[in-house]
Amino acid sequence: MAEETVEEVLARIVRRVTKKSDVAVTGDTTFTDLKADSLDRIQILIALEDAFDILLPEEEVAKVCTMGEFVALVKRKISEKAGS
Repeated sequence: MAEETVEEVLARIVRRVTKKSDVAVTGDTTFTDLKADSLDRIQILIALEDAFDILLPEEEVAKVCTMGEFVALVKRKISEKAGS
């Protein structure tokens, strides 16, 4: 089985946390589109940190508006970790 991409992992986590199994999660999807509250955002953040063994600083996550931006942040943190 092929390893999931960051986009696939994020979509799976978002669907589980928001309990919306049929929602489309694209790069343009926002937390508002998902009707995700602050607790949902925290749960998504923690799940992503666990899934990729990275730390996502709150001040950086607070600037994220779309799922595409979230994916870019996660990929950057994975890259930074690999380079350290």
